[in-house]
Amino acid sequence: MKTKKTILVTGGAGFIGSSLVDKLLQNPDNFVVVVDNLITGYREKLPQTNSNTFKFIQCDVNNLSEITSVFHTFKFDYVFHYAAIVGVKRTLDFPIKVLSDISGIQNILELAKNTGVKRVMYASSSEVYGEPVEFPQHEETTPLNSRLPYAIVKNVGEAFFKSYKQEYGLDYTLFRFFNTFGPKQNKDFVISKFINAALKNNDITIYGDGSQTRTFCYVDNNVEACVNAAFSDEYANKTVNIGNNLEISILELAKLIIRLSGSKSEIKFLPPLAEGDMTRRNPDITNMKSLLNHKPLITLEEGIHKILENPSFILS
Repeated sequence: MKTKKTILVTGGAGFIGSSLVDKLLQNPDNFVVVVDNLITGYREKLPQTNSNTFKFIQCDVNNLSEITSVFHTFKFDYVFHYAAIVGVKRTLDFPIKVLSDISGIQNILELAKNTGVKRVMYASSSEVYGEPVEFPQHEETTPLNSRLPYAIVKNVGEAFFKSYKQEYGLDYTLFRFFNTFGPKQNKDFVISKFINAALKNNDITIYGDGSQTRTFCYVDNNVEACVNAAFSDEYANKTVNIGNNLEISILELAKLIIRLSGSKSEIKFLPPLAEGDMTRRNPDITNMKSLLNHKPLITLEEGIHKILENPSFILS
């Protein structure tokens, strides 16, 4: 017998949030409510009409009265808390806005605890690892070395979730997102920014010498792993790295995008960022591979091809 689930996705008009919503709506037994203040999210990324399986509400989770009314209108079984200020430059430029997201975390947890939510999933970040001290970065054994406001808020968020479990028995799953990419990503993230420039034959700009490395996870792998974890007892009250583990330098990434897009763009180098541009990222993805039933992850090159072929990728 199938069980109906009423699910809240905060920040659901963002890139990963809206992709998660698409995945959840593939199951007709899910009723999905999305809240987003639309500061960095876009209504166009979501289904354009409310239906018997989906509803969108413009709402700020940091405003207690607004989000309280949403919880009192619907009885949620599960909550995915993805709402946050994101983007390296944005989070460096507006640290007070970043810190205000702590209020949203507390609001969600308090309301979930008081309304019988079964489990809350939290979008944390690889940034909690800070400048890396070991590789691969493991969820339980790698020391957290975060110091920038965005990373600190994610770290504090994780502590809140664990504390609510300890004191109130509220179950959680923490997702530490490493770089994720796909067709609906805003144009100020590295892959979408590079592709956007390449398709216009504009210069591709890189901070520093481009030797810093990242791993890139295609969004379909991200959301499949997260949905599988959310509804599995095995991943209750666990922390899971969500990402790919194949590293590439930013310079090589730019060259790859130029080649795959047939662009005439040239690469230009800018001074390094003063802070926030970590030298390396590489997650231990043992848990994620298990969540994907050990099938191969979508490669970086495959993912870039999917973006280039997808009509929803619109030049800004």
